[in-house]
Parts: sequence; structure tokens; C-alpha cells
Amino acid sequence: MNIAFSSCPNDTFTFHALVQGLIPDAPEVNVTYADIDQTNYWAANKEGPEVMKISYAALPWVLDDYRLLPCGGALGRGCGPLVLTAEDETDPASIQGRTIAVPSDRSTAYLLFRLWASQKIPDGVGEIKIMPFDEIMPAVQRGEVDAGLVIHEARFTYQTYGLHMLQDLGVWWEEDTGLPIPLGAIIAKRSADYEKIEEWIRSSVDYAWEHPEVSADYVMEHSQEMSVEVAQQHINLYVNEFTRDLGEDGYAAIRSLLGRASDEGLVPSFHSENLR
Repeated sequence: MNIAFSSCPNDTFTFHALVQGLIPDAPEVNVTYADIDQTNYWAANKEGPEVMKISYAALPWVLDDYRLLPCGGALGRGCGPLVLTAEDETDPASIQGRTIAVPSDRSTAYLLFRLWASQKIPDGVGEIKIMPFDEIMPAVQRGEVDAGLVIHEARFTYQTYGLHMLQDLGVWWEEDTGLPIPLGAIIAKRSADYEKIEEWIRSSVDYAWEHPEVSADYVMEHSQEMSVEVAQQHINLYVNEFTRDLGEDGYAAIRSLLGRASDEGLVPSFHSENLR
């Protein structure tokens, strides 16, 4: 079985047992480590392996060809992207008409940012610049952009750049909807045996929780020089009960995010029944 996911600690922790052949009856797995922005476009272009991690924001483009699996992804509370500035600002209007760096224009982080901005900055922001997420905080620090939308471990490290949080988009989303935040989804081609794949992935999650020490070396090997402490914070934040099963709250959150985004013209319209 071919699968693509990122080198981030939550993905390597989640899929370690499956990749290493520790799940009974699961096939040999060939992994491609790819940034989620890359897999988003692979899925949209019907390229890539039969199982991939993509952003929930990319789902409306791919649901005709791929099925959303109810396990293995990243969805939760207290794990939203942040809007950062060099100055200590508290008013969203401070970035009205300004240049904002974002890691992708087809990501949950971007959808949350646009939905928040449409509510809090009715006259709109200015230019949107897409850049690799690890370059955003240095760009804000140097004044090359006025604000940055950051994800992943930047939640834990932005203070080291002397930056300030204008908005935690997860806090805004949860206060506005009462729902968790859909971040990364696991999809499988509709021609694949999705029930078996779901079973293997859920078993891999269970194994990771039961034997966290077994995956430690694998996680750190792919952690992009992240410290052990930050990698563990990353896992604790993004691997939770929704990783094992989306449940009703998970599906409600996905419908709410993508429904709002569709209403705003940020994603194509889609049939909600295709989410299951």
C-alpha cells in the first residue's frame, strides 16, 4: 500500500506502527513524506498514492475520487493556527489592507483566517503572500510582511522571534461555533478497500498510544531538528480522540467549516453526504 503524509511528529507517531509492519494482517507500506500543500494538489489532480493526508480545506475538490476516512487525521481543540505580528496589537483592524504571509491558499488555516477576517475586518486585508511555513516568522520579524499565519510547532516557538499573537484562530472558531477545528484529513481512493485501511490506521493509533517509546526514534528522525520537548508537545496537541475516530462532533465541525467556506466562495460547493 502506498501512502503519503508529512514528516511532522503527529503523523509519524500515528503511522509508525503501520509503516514498520507492526499491525497484524496489514500490507507492506511504502511512504512518501510530503508537505500537506503538495498532497492537496496531488489529490486534486488525481495523482499520488491511494492513501494521503490532505487539509480538510481541500476536501471539496477531491470528494468525487477520494473517500474521507474517519481516523488518522488531525482535528481538535486548542490547536488552531495563529495570526502573528511584530508589534503587540490587539485590534484586528490593525492589519486591514496589510500584507499577510500564509503557508497555503488551500488549507484549513487559510479558511479559518479568511472566515475570521470577513467577520472582524469587513474592509479586508491586503495582499496575501504564500510562502513555506518555516519562512513566515522570520519574514514577519524582518518586516517583509505585516502579519503571518502560522501553524504546527510555531504555536510553541513564535516568542523566540519576538513576535506577538494578534489572534488564536482556534479560540475564535471554538467560541464562534463550539466545535473542534478540522485540520488534516486522511483520504483513500474510492477504489481502495477503505474499510480495511480504516482498520489498519486505527490499530496504528492504538499501538502508538500503548507503546509511545517504540516510535520515539522514528519520530525524531523525521522531526526537522525539532527538540524532543517540542515534538512531544506537537503529538500531545494533534493526536487525540478525533485521531482515532471523528465521531459526531468531528463530522459536525467539518460540515460547519466547509459549509461556511462554500458560502463565502472559498471552496467549491459539495454534497455533504459525500463526507461519510
